[in-house]
Amino acid sequence: MPLLALSNLVDGRLCPAASGDYLDVFEPATGKPHARCPDSGTRDVDAAAAAARRAAPGWAALPAQERARHLHRLAAAVEARLDDLARDESRDSGKPVALARSVDIPRSVANLRFFAEAITQWPSEAHVDARALNFTLRQPLGVVGCISPWNLPLYLFTWKIAPALAAGNTVIAKPSEVTPLTAFRLSELAIECGLPPGVLNIVHGLGPKVGQAMVEHPQVKAISFTGSTRTGAAIASAAAKSFKKVSLEMGGKNPAIVFADADLSDANLDTIVRSGFSNQGEICLCGSRLLVQRSIFEEFRQRYLAKVKALRVGDPESDASDLGALVSQAHFDKVMACIERAKAEGGRVLAGGQAVNVPGRCADGWFVAPTVIEGLPQDCATNREEIFGPVVTLLPFDDEAEAVAIANGTEYGLAASLWTSNLDRAQRVAARIDFGIVWINCWMLRDLRTPFGGVKHSGVGREGGVEALRFFTEAKNICIAS
Repeated sequence: MPLLALSNLVDGRLCPAASGDYLDVFEPATGKPHARCPDSGTRDVDAAAAAARRAAPGWAALPAQERARHLHRLAAAVEARLDDLARDESRDSGKPVALARSVDIPRSVANLRFFAEAITQWPSEAHVDARALNFTLRQPLGVVGCISPWNLPLYLFTWKIAPALAAGNTVIAKPSEVTPLTAFRLSELAIECGLPPGVLNIVHGLGPKVGQAMVEHPQVKAISFTGSTRTGAAIASAAAKSFKKVSLEMGGKNPAIVFADADLSDANLDTIVRSGFSNQGEICLCGSRLLVQRSIFEEFRQRYLAKVKALRVGDPESDASDLGALVSQAHFDKVMACIERAKAEGGRVLAGGQAVNVPGRCADGWFVAPTVIEGLPQDCATNREEIFGPVVTLLPFDDEAEAVAIANGTEYGLAASLWTSNLDRAQRVAARIDFGIVWINCWMLRDLRTPFGGVKHSGVGREGGVEALRFFTEAKNICIAS
């Protein structure tokens, strides 16, 4: 059966890369290619930038309500194809279809709808005194670039393009070449929905070719990026030369901190387990360091391990599978190497620690058992560096001060969760830990109006709500004398 050939979206048309070259796209569950992705480069980015620049004045001039209608039409088209897109997402990324159906695609719809509504409700600012009236315009930047990662492909792709379009910008977007299928499907839907040509351009390919060309292009006024800290640093350095705006959402080494007075009902314990292993641990918000107060450590470990060992790794197409396959052979190899490193550092594997063979069509897939490791010092590489897989380390602590010290003992600062029935403690610890997002007695409970992002090596800037609309606009103050 021939591989599906994907296309770029440039100026409202589907087209191959200028080079005519393609990259193989693999299905993680089988280890076999299932599609071909355009291997684009500078010429394709130039064409997209020219189309976006032509479309920019007309798109910016549309009333906010009309831009919102376009986004609502696109959201409705995505929602109408929810099941098909969930299967595409699973095939591309290895995650269970059930997860894509219940989380990824509905959240993509929500992203488009949220920013469609937000732009129509965004108030202007005015300041009046006896001398003058000051009011602030928030004007679109023009052409902007959005670069999204492979772990939540359509979810994070729409999280970036929706506020950019809502604010009146035209967009060049680069999805991951590892998981490009749903971005291609979005291209088809954008044409079907009548989105004006050039408003949204999607260019597939490798980061060093397409991403670099976007960052360096003189017509691209801002870059919104989600991905690795190393790539984010390179983007920041390149963008600084032309003073582009950058928003960088990068890695995490997140703690889940469980105090002795926490309500450890089965439901809460299930959430703590999910916080470590959802989407095979391939979420930047996963709690990969599990800190447990020493007085309850033994009892907690026993209950926690029972739930982890009950997780089912299997064919992503099966609703019985809790975890699917890791996204690529290279990432599978990295995660397995990290597990071996943890053992070399003195870690004891309490659960998992090995690849999983899934018989049948998935016999050659990239599956790893959910892995729990204890006995490692807080400052070892395993507890400091992001693994981005189904690996959680257990660390005991004695008191608040030690919990805070362990939590802050990494260069990352994206998200944390605190589990305690003491609200004073929750507020006190939340204020002392260096993370951009802190959940108390919950995890991944998201309100799209709130600022999202990290500190230290986890990011620069914030996404979500008004923060995203501010990023994709430029403030202009106008002062009128009384």
